[in-house]
Amino acid sequence: MYLGIDLGTSGVKVIILNDNDTLIAQASAALEVSIPQPLWSEQNPQHWWQATNDAIAELKSKYPQELLAIKAIGLSGQMHGATLLDDNNDIIRPAILWNDGRSQQQCIEIEKRQPNSRNITGNIAMPGFTAPKLLWIAQNEPELFARVNKVLLPKDYLRFLMTGDFASDMSDSAGTLWLDVENRQWSSEMLAVTGLNESHMPKLYEGTEVTGILTADIAANWGMKQVPVAAGAGDNAAGAAGIGVINPNEAFLSLGTSGVYFVANEAYKPNPDSAVHTFCHCVPNTWHQMAVVLSAASCLSWVTKLTDFADEKTLLDDVEKLDFSTPSSVMFLPYLSGERTPHNNPHAQGVFFGLGHNTGAAELCRAVLEGIAFAFADGQQALVAAGTKIDQVSVIGGGSRSKLWGKILASVLNKPLTYRKGGEVGPALGAARLAKIGVNKLNVSDVCIASEVDHVIEPQQQMTNYYPAQHLKYQQLYQSLKEHF
Repeated sequence: MYLGIDLGTSGVKVIILNDNDTLIAQASAALEVSIPQPLWSEQNPQHWWQATNDAIAELKSKYPQELLAIKAIGLSGQMHGATLLDDNNDIIRPAILWNDGRSQQQCIEIEKRQPNSRNITGNIAMPGFTAPKLLWIAQNEPELFARVNKVLLPKDYLRFLMTGDFASDMSDSAGTLWLDVENRQWSSEMLAVTGLNESHMPKLYEGTEVTGILTADIAANWGMKQVPVAAGAGDNAAGAAGIGVINPNEAFLSLGTSGVYFVANEAYKPNPDSAVHTFCHCVPNTWHQMAVVLSAASCLSWVTKLTDFADEKTLLDDVEKLDFSTPSSVMFLPYLSGERTPHNNPHAQGVFFGLGHNTGAAELCRAVLEGIAFAFADGQQALVAAGTKIDQVSVIGGGSRSKLWGKILASVLNKPLTYRKGGEVGPALGAARLAKIGVNKLNVSDVCIASEVDHVIEPQQQMTNYYPAQHLKYQQLYQSLKEHF
């Protein structure tokens, strides 16, 4: 048995995986995001730990024997979050999250201070990354910055509380803007730009390597043995391991709070100018590229509340009744938290366009689903422009449960989409698989295999006829509004 812990933005998910790669049990606990000012997005790291313990306690009450049989733990988590510890290992301030947009000016300053930044990191400096957040703190909260002893990514704060070790993996660390992504090591030049050095960083491991052992106290509290903890991965790389996207040109779409178009690469292939991310994968000698949509399923949750529907499924049922043989007159720009690929614009905002007296809740929701699909299409264009070949696309994340959204996405991207069993728990599953590889010294290709296909959604001919023109209109709408954001 193996435990996979995934620290997401909206909650912590914990799963138990058996030796036959079968999901035995899962539990989760919800988290909330604090938005104290426009563009800000924060969480209290202590809430991550409480949610993790709550989810484990649920498993302990229902599956005590399975927990006792756990051989290793893998970690996955939301990327980029700045978790700051002082000399006493106490939290200095709330963690600044991946979708925080306050540090745009610091991104410009980082690239001025280190003109070789994009070559070292393989990425354009973005407010979502960790380094600009630290420069913002240095310039706006200098008394707090002076106390910084360690900077950890969210899942690695959980690891510290679990094992007492300061450690991280390559895939998550690649999203800090402090990593030499090609050589898979910390960059002293990039750290110096933000007034830090390697002593402030955790030790680096490949995702399949063991970083430490569960402490006796935590093991006893969780009803487990003192098992090894593997390095794990950032949530997207872990999601890839969970559905077997580790080979070149394999891809997946993640329909979580944010949206990700992820493609595995056999080599380091940066293209920072298009705002495509180039990161280390969670397995050795492998990299990946990502186009990131900052608001995906979160837009669906938002429009459900906006229209006062009880839940998303009820609203989606109404959307199903609409006529999709013709394009909608309503368009939506899904930039509720700004946008990354391809605009790198934290100031971009959400927009409904084309409203009339007869526009109802279902039409608004359709526009939201299509707007997110167009944002993914922008990402696909950026990936292809970067020389990336995309052979097969799988879908993971909570939003993958909607077949209607699948039809829209397949038709907008003009690609068949493969839905696999267990896709909704992708990152936690991937984390458990990495633990299994690490503790048993197994081959990655023998463990990170594609799970069984549940169904495939093909592009719908009627919709593919009108979506290219709609996508172009969507792009033009952003360009015409850009100066007003």
